[in-house]
Amino acid sequence: MNKAITRREFLKKSLAGAGLTIAISITPLGHRIFAATEKEKVGVFKPNVWLQITPDDVVTIVVNKSEMGQGVYTSLPMIVADELDADWEQVNLEVAPAGSAYIDPVWGRQSTGGSTSIRHMFEPLAEAGAAARMMLVKAAAQTWGVSEGDCETSAGSVKNKKDGRRLTYGKFTMKASQLKVPDHPEVKKRDQFRLVGTPEARLDIPYKITGSAVFGIDVSVPGMLYGTVERPPVYGARLVSYDEKSAMKIPGLRRVVKIDRGIAVCADTIDAAWNGKKALKARWSEGVEPHMNNKTLEEKFIAYTDKKGLTARKVGDVNKAFDQASKKVGAVYLLPYLSHTNTEPMNGTAYVRKDACEVWVSTQNQTGVLELAQKLTGLKSGQIQVHTTYLGTGFGRRFETDFAEEALELSKATGKPVKVIWKREEDMQNDFYRPGNSCRIQGGLDNKGNLIAWSHRVVVPSIFARAMPGAVKNGIDPAAVDGIENTPYEFPNFLVEYVRMDTPVPVGFWRSVGNSHNGFTMESFMDEMAHAAGRDPLDFRLSLLKNNPRPRRLLEAVAEKAGWGKAPKKGQALGIAQHFAFGSYVAHVAEVSVDKKNGQIRVHRVVCAVDCGSVVNPDTIKAQMEGGLIMGLSAALKEKVEFSDGGVKSANFDNYEILRMNETPEIEVHIIVHNDKLGGIGEPAVPPIAPAVANAVYAATGARIRRLPMKPETVLEAIKSV
Repeated sequence: MNKAITRREFLKKSLAGAGLTIAISITPLGHRIFAATEKEKVGVFKPNVWLQITPDDVVTIVVNKSEMGQGVYTSLPMIVADELDADWEQVNLEVAPAGSAYIDPVWGRQSTGGSTSIRHMFEPLAEAGAAARMMLVKAAAQTWGVSEGDCETSAGSVKNKKDGRRLTYGKFTMKASQLKVPDHPEVKKRDQFRLVGTPEARLDIPYKITGSAVFGIDVSVPGMLYGTVERPPVYGARLVSYDEKSAMKIPGLRRVVKIDRGIAVCADTIDAAWNGKKALKARWSEGVEPHMNNKTLEEKFIAYTDKKGLTARKVGDVNKAFDQASKKVGAVYLLPYLSHTNTEPMNGTAYVRKDACEVWVSTQNQTGVLELAQKLTGLKSGQIQVHTTYLGTGFGRRFETDFAEEALELSKATGKPVKVIWKREEDMQNDFYRPGNSCRIQGGLDNKGNLIAWSHRVVVPSIFARAMPGAVKNGIDPAAVDGIENTPYEFPNFLVEYVRMDTPVPVGFWRSVGNSHNGFTMESFMDEMAHAAGRDPLDFRLSLLKNNPRPRRLLEAVAEKAGWGKAPKKGQALGIAQHFAFGSYVAHVAEVSVDKKNGQIRVHRVVCAVDCGSVVNPDTIKAQMEGGLIMGLSAALKEKVEFSDGGVKSANFDNYEILRMNETPEIEVHIIVHNDKLGGIGEPAVPPIAPAVANAVYAATGARIRRLPMKPETVLEAIKSV
């Protein structure tokens, strides 16, 4: 099932009497559907997402998105299969190679992220399935000599309603492949869906259970060497010296190669490579900020909250409103840098030859890997094959291409296929981290307890300035203010400012990106304002959502399911939070207890409600809510990158804690179907969980948590300050 194929291979298989093949061409003007037999006539059109039906009734769909646990290898085929009225048991998939033919129609690149896979691909996939269904009906009508209205489709077959005859799609594929593809196929209405909206078991489960699913770390190429890289131990350090002779004495070590990111060794085995790297005894110069540590970074973040920022959004006049406020509240929040801690550490395999190049990689960014390979090898895109394997989680880290770059450079230098595998320590100390963040927030209330002003100044390094500089408009990184400037709350006077703060620490996309901090600061301070007004936190939020029915309904639903307003269990308290991100609304109620003697927080239960508009696979939604919630809870309670002497001190799970299985709360997920446009689902569960827990801690102790993680010492300090 999970096999990457080239366009040439697919066309050869498809057009050699294979049956009906539908292609989707993505252009700057939109997408167009056509039969693959038209390919030679069309010329400039390059097929992207493929639907193929063969005479043996197998429906094959080529998926252009990466599977990293979010279920797109099932949900995307579900869209096609439903529109096609296919037999789900006959559905198969192929993984698209990297190339311009397989770009995301919205982004114009082949990549996976931003909780966009379903949102971006639903329409073209639905039209491809609908077009094939219409062509099969026409072929059946012609075969039987009846009208198309006398034919109906279901479960991979066409039925003649006049005489009851039924034949499977495979019997009509050759005739259908000769027909003109409809320009504007009519897709189903929501009440006609049979698969979409139902819980379907994931197609990749058998492959993962049996171990036949190939992740990047599983790749093995005949004759390959293993590579590993000694990288600078602190930021900005330069290589001073290394002992190549000692390294070459290690049995099985073949080459020592200096590359852009450090000094590398290649060997017959991974152990020999690691031993060879150790034998290099590399020495490095002092870094660019040798005294950088957590204390210096935190002091800088806090100091920058006093700086005037760039205006990201302005409503009304906050200064005038504050002058008129009966009560004013202010707070400063501080959040740490976070590591991705992917289940599968970074790795990549490459084979660079004179006239061809192959890369096997767990990537979220096929276009980026392809462009990198072109740059490093000088080859044309048609000479390069990128095989996308399963991803052992991504979380944005695998959007980067540094691990593929190392494999490409080493293969080019040795002329052999080279597999680079990072240790956990390398993975954690050479990350593109979720940036640290600080905020200065002020709120104003009138004499009736109504919120009349909100000022929110965000201090955070820029991700987009490096990763996608074109997205930075007027100096404002969109991730920095995401979840604040587009909040569904209705503030009469509202000011959002962005202050960019640069440090040597590289930052990148981390699950839910800027929403991961902004959800915490927004919803924690919302709770502060509710209590300052002497109002119930739920009612206070609802009063600011009078013209936004979706988040209102969501909050009401999660509160009802969680028993909000009722007396909690003895020793426990409830906290509530909601957040809008990636087109979806998510709310959590956390049921928490706090040991006031040692500061230990225990999260017993979390009730989650999600409104992502229309639903494709509710099982996927539930799984992503659970996974995102747990990841957000881990960050809220435990995670923090430690810095020392100009570099990263955190190295493994002994000094970078994550949530353990026995600390996972009971989780309830309630899906609120809205039948609105599709929202994302991979990331929106993360932002509201930290504030829900912090708000519950306040309800239990009267102590307000304004910095993460909420480790026992942080909680005790907050309790003492009450």
